[in-house]
Amino acid sequence: MRGLSLLVLALAQLVIALDYNIVYVALPDIGAGLGFAPHDLQWVVSAYVVTTGGFLLLGGRTADLLGRRRTFVAAALLYAGSSLVGGLAESAGALITVRAAQGIGGSLLFPATLALINTLYAEGPARNRAVAVWGAAGAGGLCFGSLLGGVLVEAFGWRSVFFVNVPLAGALAWAGWRLFPGDGPRTGPRRYDVTGALLGTGGITLLVFSLVRAPESGWASSSVLLGAALAVTLLAAFAVVEARARDPLVPVRLFTHRGLRAAMGLTALYSATFSSLPYFMTLYFQNVRGYGAFTTGLAFLVPAVVTALGTKAGELAVARAGSGRVLGGGMALGAGGAVVLGLALTGHGPYSLLLPGIVLLGVGQGAAWTGMWIAAASGVAAEDQGVASGMASTTLQVGGAIGLALLVALSSGTGQGPPDEHQLTGIRVAVFAIAAGLCCGAPLTLALRTSRTPAA
Repeated sequence: MRGLSLLVLALAQLVIALDYNIVYVALPDIGAGLGFAPHDLQWVVSAYVVTTGGFLLLGGRTADLLGRRRTFVAAALLYAGSSLVGGLAESAGALITVRAAQGIGGSLLFPATLALINTLYAEGPARNRAVAVWGAAGAGGLCFGSLLGGVLVEAFGWRSVFFVNVPLAGALAWAGWRLFPGDGPRTGPRRYDVTGALLGTGGITLLVFSLVRAPESGWASSSVLLGAALAVTLLAAFAVVEARARDPLVPVRLFTHRGLRAAMGLTALYSATFSSLPYFMTLYFQNVRGYGAFTTGLAFLVPAVVTALGTKAGELAVARAGSGRVLGGGMALGAGGAVVLGLALTGHGPYSLLLPGIVLLGVGQGAAWTGMWIAAASGVAAEDQGVASGMASTTLQVGGAIGLALLVALSSGTGQGPPDEHQLTGIRVAVFAIAAGLCCGAPLTLALRTSRTPAA
């Protein structure tokens, strides 16, 4: 039974990753089919990112208060319903609304899935193995999403990238209800911190929105500056409210957990570096090398397989060396791989020239992913696993938005000469910046090695 439960949890992570990535190759067809203005098409992706990042804290606390199984099933059903509506959408506004709803589904499903892993499997080898399987499914989904999207769009049109989620998410809801243990009777105070939820969700949503919008509108534009100012104001008010609330959305005691704080910093750094790389590699494959959507998807198969193997290696290494050392080693491997890959990026040459850098990056990314989530859950009480997962996954989303925005700005402002050479130079600069960013993870991994205090 535990094996089937883990399979369902891994498939949930696969669906989350697929849903994020599968629409990329369908964007041109979506834009033509629904009449998107060129500058609005990015919101097919950004609407998902903004709502996921904004609602993760609320999603994590919902899993703790309403129950992990209930939250998991409700989130899967939300995914299925919104995907069906997305496939039937007849206007740009309707599709963006659907993507926002899918993002809310992700903000519920991600922390509920991780909290179920952290409560169904005891801390130690069993949990490490489960996190490795879960992580491998997510890594595969991120990379296989591009390939699957290309196949579906060419064979059935852009609507198929939404319809494919309907049976998958529906099956997840049914399997979760049948396989996972009941949430049991509610004990103790179960009140929602409504004020904190509104302030925290609003502040994080505005922050992610501003970061996503900045590269297009300009960092000094009035909309970006106003959104950032409002985000800071709301988050400051959120901190004050949480410190005084009887039943806070985020218990203050969790911020005293040194290991969780370090893990949150590492998730932000991980997303800003490792998770930003596929964006620039897609530009490289399609715009510099001239690959089509299907060929680009094939090019991501090797990273997917290697990253999945890296998650397994991370599981085995954590048992011997601890999550801090595994994270440090994974980021060091990733930094070295990014340097090797950056040197191999040329306008011509075989794909095999990229493989050494891709392999080093993939192994490092997979190992760091496994170690990161093990560290985020270690020493956290069972009743706080949902919100702890929400905290770490929120910094994952915010870190990704900040990192990608900065890297896009950096890559766009470098290089001179013909457009092709200018873009290649910018991509190289971004890859080398990712290597430098990964080197900054060492102090945080040291904090994990010295942290042994539970947040109970």
